[in-house]
Amino acid sequence: MKELGPLILAFDTATTVTSVALTLGDRRCGRVLAGCTFSSQGSHSRKLLGAITSLLQGAGVDWSQIDGIGVCSGPGSFTGLRIGMATAKGLAFASKTTLLGASTLDSLAAGCELSSSPVCAVLDARKKEVYAALYRRDEDARTIRIGAIGSFSPAGLVQQIEEPTLMVGDGVLAYADFFRRSLAEKMLPVPPLTHQPSAGLLGLLCAEKLLQNQTLGPDAVPLYVRSSDAELNFQRQRRFAPEAGGAAG
Repeated sequence: MKELGPLILAFDTATTVTSVALTLGDRRCGRVLAGCTFSSQGSHSRKLLGAITSLLQGAGVDWSQIDGIGVCSGPGSFTGLRIGMATAKGLAFASKTTLLGASTLDSLAAGCELSSSPVCAVLDARKKEVYAALYRRDEDARTIRIGAIGSFSPAGLVQQIEEPTLMVGDGVLAYADFFRRSLAEKMLPVPPLTHQPSAGLLGLLCAEKLLQNQTLGPDAVPLYVRSSDAELNFQRQRRFAPEAGGAAG
């Protein structure tokens, strides 16, 4: 099995849907050996470890055979990203396996590689914003991100789309009517299931990272893009807190 490429256990917890997969090889010639997807409303951690255990048992794969643990590196749900990264670190440490990461946006874009059109991957960031990134094809027809991942208002993202582009991700669904009206013929549709994060594609991307020696260390943190509510509240409290040693009334 090893001659076919790295064996990766991958899971994506960036959205309200958790995806787990076992993959062999990279995007060029790899495949998904097994996978499952389930709603993570309320808690990612409750079902994640059970799903991983069931997946490995069903595939007849032992921990010693796995070459890397692949996890979504962000952006996405703050809680989901933290749970995913903590779980991946724990499993990588316990199994003495390499820790790897790739963005959910990158895996969404990778699901559109059968088309030659540009891709815009979009995740719902709540607070009337989206996380997004733009992609084009390289000489091997693989999607390559152009520029940095950012957070945008839907109207702000529309300004970034200059030509007919495949729009993919739950952020597209969240603002579907607005994007259709604003982009018109520049918004190219994708099959409905393509909007859902795929740990299978994430695993194939992480295999490429492993082959390029782009691994994560034990101090790795997710890419959040923007501050959490807790961080914003803390900053707000510090800004308005009375200075120590101030004059007494």
